[in-house]
Amino acid sequence: MEIIKENDFVELDYTGRAADNGEVFDTTSAEIARQAGIFDERMAYEAAIVCIGKKHLLAGLDRQLVGKETGKDYTFKVTADEGFGRKNGKLIQLVSTAKFRQQNMTPFPGMQVNIDGIVGTVKTVTGGRTIVDFNHPLSGRDLEYSVFVKRIVADLSEKVKAVLRLVGISPNSVGISVSEGNVSIEFPQEAPEELKKDLGEKLKSTITELKSVSFTVKAAAKDESKEQKADVAAAAANGVETQQQRVP
Repeated sequence: MEIIKENDFVELDYTGRAADNGEVFDTTSAEIARQAGIFDERMAYEAAIVCIGKKHLLAGLDRQLVGKETGKDYTFKVTADEGFGRKNGKLIQLVSTAKFRQQNMTPFPGMQVNIDGIVGTVKTVTGGRTIVDFNHPLSGRDLEYSVFVKRIVADLSEKVKAVLRLVGISPNSVGISVSEGNVSIEFPQEAPEELKKDLGEKLKSTITELKSVSFTVKAAAKDESKEQKADVAAAAANGVETQQQRVP
């Protein structure tokens, strides 16, 4: 049994629910996802490894995990302010219904839409007017998390893999070598310098004991898979940003 501190990497199983009606919106359990009707076969339902204090979690959950013990179950209340934020009235906008029809779409309440690259939810449709809410669907709502703290992660290689997952790179798409606090990452093809710089900074700022990060390219690229190429290309296109969709 260990006590969680800031900068610790911890492995968690969790389920997030809306506090007002118990609706499950995220979970590491495939069984719970199926029961809640949110199962997605493209998702990997497994315990998440995150670093405490590095904004890998919602602020309210991150803060409450400090000082907790491994091997225990916890229930945390997270207010809207420390969750997905309060609703911003400026993000609730009137959109001409004609704009949807131009795209061969018929808007209806609850419909998820992407307008000019911004995701929103249709709230009402009245004649030629459609009101779309571009706030996060859980903004303004208090949350509740059921969390089982499995362990504190000590292995440097595991920490590196966890950071890679958080920035959208599958650890299976690259080679990882660790020696005396130094990490070398081997890409299946040449990666943009900006990506390597951002990834190196992300790793060093997140993993406190990491001494250095270097990058190499696989010597024989003949057998590299399309999946590996796509993974690196996607990371380069999107930049290195922490993703929270699968992290509470």
